[in-house]
Amino acid sequence: MKESLLYKIIRPLINIYVKLIIRPKYIGLDNIPKKEKIILAGTHTSMNDSILLISSTKRPVHFLAKKELWKFPQGLFFSHLGLIPVDRKNKDTKCLSIATDYLNDNKLILIFPEGTIEKEHGKLLPFKIGALKLANDTNTKIVPFAIKGKYYKKGLTIRFGKPIKISNDLDKEKERLINIIEDLRK
Repeated sequence: MKESLLYKIIRPLINIYVKLIIRPKYIGLDNIPKKEKIILAGTHTSMNDSILLISSTKRPVHFLAKKELWKFPQGLFFSHLGLIPVDRKNKDTKCLSIATDYLNDNKLILIFPEGTIEKEHGKLLPFKIGALKLANDTNTKIVPFAIKGKYYKKGLTIRFGKPIKISNDLDKEKERLINIIEDLRK
C-alpha cells in the first residue's frame, strides 16, 4: 500500500504548520519503530492531535476517524490521506479489516482509545477496546502516548512510551494501557 500523491503533498505542509505555529515538544520519539508495524494509542485532547502525530514521525500515519467526517467533499480528501472511517455506534469490522491490512503491510496506525476528544483536559474518558483487540489479533505492539498542555501556547508536549506487547486478557491490558498513559501525562 503506497501513500497517495495527495498525502505526499500535504504532509510537508502539515509539518511546517506544526513546527511554526503549534511548536510542540516531543519526548520519546525513539520509542516509535522506524519500520515495523506499530499502533500509536493515546490521549485525544483536540482536533489538532492527528496533525501533531503526523508530524511526530517520518513514517506515514494512518488513523481511525469517526465516519461522520466522510461527508462530501472532505470524504474524498480523507480517503486519500490514509484515514480509516469508523462507525462508533456499531461494531465496525470493516475498519478493523482495513487497519489489519495496513498493519500486515508494516504500517503505523494511530488510534485514540477514548473514541472522542476529552472535554475536560486532564481527565481520561473510558477506553474502548479496539486498539487492544487490533494489537492482539495482529501481533502488533502499542506505543502509548500522552499529549499535555494547550495548543498554541508554550509547553505543549507529547510523550511517547516504550512499545508494549498485548496479552489475550484485553480487560487487564486496557487497565495497563490506561495506567501507562496516566504516567506519561505526569
